[in-house]
Amino acid sequence: MAEAGIRNMAAYMRKMALNGYVLHVDLSPVKELVSLQRRCSNNLNQVAIYANTYGGIYPEDIRTLQKDYADLWGPLSDLLKQLTEIVKM
Repeated sequence: MAEAGIRNMAAYMRKMALNGYVLHVDLSPVKELVSLQRRCSNNLNQVAIYANTYGGIYPEDIRTLQKDYADLWGPLSDLLKQLTEIVKM
């Protein structure tokens, strides 16, 4: 129970009774990706506000957003591949 990080004995017993095992997954990469996605969304929102207010945006802003999203999708793709392998087990 302690190795799985479960503090509630009843929850642990139910999980073991139903499945016979407890799967403990380290979600720290997901937290990092969520943080990166929030920053990208915030940047995109700021550019949209600027474009709607002043009627245009700079090409450099577009390139920055493209780079941010490329940085996001690479690790996200890797994480999805890892999760797919776990589900196949």
